Amino acid sequence: MNPTIQLEQQYLVHAYNRAPFVFTDGEGVWLQDDAGNRYLDLVAGIAVNALGYGDAELVQVMQAAASKPLHYSNLYHSQPMAQLAARLVQVTPFAERIHFQNSGTECNEAAIKFARKWARSHFGEGKTDIIAFSGAFHGRTMGALAATPRPKYQDPFRPLMPGVRLAEFNDPDSLAATIDDHVCAVIVEPVQGEGGIHPATPAFMSALRELCHRHNALLILDEVQCGVGRTGTFWAHETYGIMPDILCAAKPLAAGLPIGAVLTSGRVAEAIHPGDHGTTFAGGPFVTAVANVVVERVSQPAFLRHVSETGAYFQEKLQEINSPHIIEVRGKGLMLGVQLDMPTAPIIQAGYQHGLLLLNAGADVLRLIPPLIISRDEVDIAVERLTAILTKSA
Repeated sequence: MNPTIQLEQQYLVHAYNRAPFVFTDGEGVWLQDDAGNRYLDLVAGIAVNALGYGDAELVQVMQAAASKPLHYSNLYHSQPMAQLAARLVQVTPFAERIHFQNSGTECNEAAIKFARKWARSHFGEGKTDIIAFSGAFHGRTMGALAATPRPKYQDPFRPLMPGVRLAEFNDPDSLAATIDDHVCAVIVEPVQGEGGIHPATPAFMSALRELCHRHNALLILDEVQCGVGRTGTFWAHETYGIMPDILCAAKPLAAGLPIGAVLTSGRVAEAIHPGDHGTTFAGGPFVTAVANVVVERVSQPAFLRHVSETGAYFQEKLQEINSPHIIEVRGKGLMLGVQLDMPTAPIIQAGYQHGLLLLNAGADVLRLIPPLIISRDEVDIAVERLTAILTKSA
């Protein structure tokens, strides 16, 4: 047995089923294991490694930041943190204030707290409920888990946080029947990730905004996976023509370093005072120095155009695969889902033999979320290998 895998099996809590190899290096959109095998990466660390591996500018920034203190805590001012907050506000029309966290689920927890505090400040007691949707995934901590309606994730950890209502995703009538004046916020992913790569419809997003306004509830957009360039616009909600009150971002923000950001409107930020929420590590100078580079690079029109055009090309090539197992190809930009008529598990395992890293989104959907720098030539390689796998599995 590989000695690294043996150590992991001996000393780590078995909370993950990992692939049967050990990565040691990577370049661009390719990863290499300790046996010298190369893999075309369509996972990107679960939509994290937007700029791929070995990016020269990121390496340079990390080296410079590592030569300075890595941590001050939020008791003190930090130039990279302030600069990143300003940069995020500049690329986000509704946002006026930023609160940094360490992960996506932490951002969603903070958003729930911010919404309840805002509602209590303006409307008194009793306006505390949160609406989430079928197929949602907002995280595994107790508040975010309560808004993630999956028995597999929820049942072992009940009782969950109270006050969460469920409505049907992409169903405005379901939301209208669920929301009332006791609701303080509605949380939704513009493109559901873990739920199977399902984009929200324009009519649904418009109804969300109108109903939240009607009932004095905040609209929280969870863009942890679909934000920061993934769909071909910097934020996934931009194509819907609506403005949220809170937006949660995380995965790709710092090229693999842990960070999350809660972006809020001014009226939400005004309700949050010192001591209402906190974190020891979030917004540290090292991670925010790196995130500044990511946001600057990904927000460039040429970069976003590449994502949009390459994603459209990828979707087109996937639709050309002649396999009876493919039911549908859907998604936006480089966040694509291939609906199959069979479980994804054997396809993912076969991918390893073909030098291809694949991910699922539910039992029967392949989730394709490569580094955003993937080229058309690399898309062609991916489709060729995926075709061979699906043909062999016929």
